[in-house]
Amino acid sequence: MQALILAGGKGTRLRPLTVYTPKPIVPICNRPFLLYQIDTLRRAGVTDITLSLSYQPEKIEQQLGDGSEFGVKLKYTVESQPMGTAGAYKFAEDLIREPTVVFNGDVLTDLDLKTVIREHKDRNALATIVLTPVEDPSAYGVVETESDGRVRRFLEKPKPDETTCKNINAGTYILEPKVLDLIPPGVSHSFEYGLFPKLLEKGELFFAHIPQRTYWMDIGTPARYLQAHLDLLANRVTRIHIKNRRGTFDSATHAEIDELSMIADECTIKPGAQIINSVLGRGCYIEERARIENSVIWSHTRVGTLAQVSNAIIGRGCHVGRSTIVGPGAVLGDKTSLTDYTKMGSS
Repeated sequence: MQALILAGGKGTRLRPLTVYTPKPIVPICNRPFLLYQIDTLRRAGVTDITLSLSYQPEKIEQQLGDGSEFGVKLKYTVESQPMGTAGAYKFAEDLIREPTVVFNGDVLTDLDLKTVIREHKDRNALATIVLTPVEDPSAYGVVETESDGRVRRFLEKPKPDETTCKNINAGTYILEPKVLDLIPPGVSHSFEYGLFPKLLEKGELFFAHIPQRTYWMDIGTPARYLQAHLDLLANRVTRIHIKNRRGTFDSATHAEIDELSMIADECTIKPGAQIINSVLGRGCYIEERARIENSVIWSHTRVGTLAQVSNAIIGRGCHVGRSTIVGPGAVLGDKTSLTDYTKMGSS
């Protein structure tokens, strides 16, 4: 079994965080995001992984290397132009010899992949799609299934009266190599609109897997990126445990850091500062009586005296001035500087 992670997106919805950092390696609890997907694959015994890249690929290769540090073997393909989801799979054809797990590169999940692989083999399926239930499926594509698990049809952004189904495409597939023959070479082609309808049309063995109690979060917007952190800090993601919440850092005796917060190496936290349910990246400097709550702060950012940061995301190398208020929904890109007494976000 091999794997292909589709990690070529520009991360437009996650801007300004992705201007200098490609979405696949934005930090989630101070680890490059892709490592969570790599962990999921490794737990299921899949260690031969290809990353399909297109935006700032050298930064991703630089961080992840050949994968040996993470117990896997990584290879890379770089598209000169975006090929669509199925087109990217076809583009990597030379590297694919076996059944392949395909991941969309923006989903954080604690999926039990081993069970999905076993079910795919037991059913002798040509293709398996993982689904996840959502409260309001109208913003997604719904996938209806038969009682035996076969895929019946796809409905894109359905109105409430069009279907009672709430299961959507979770962006994880298992595909047999024969599927490659159904994808035209050298053109942009999509799984959702191209390949999957073709599988249904041809009556192929195309099944869905609907896991029980599995965490699923598309981290592609700032609000969901922040929510993923809060879920991890609160241990709401069953199979992903944050082992080390504390690096080696310098904290004043009179600073307050709650047990949920995560503090990376080389941070400095001055007297009277409060860090509550938040993540600080490497080398952050938090001055006297600053308060940071329900927020994510990337590395080497300085937060001034009496500043308040709440439900916000602050990029790398920023400076937040004295008595500044950064409120819910605020997102600062790398190297942003806020002068003293600034107010942003809803306070």
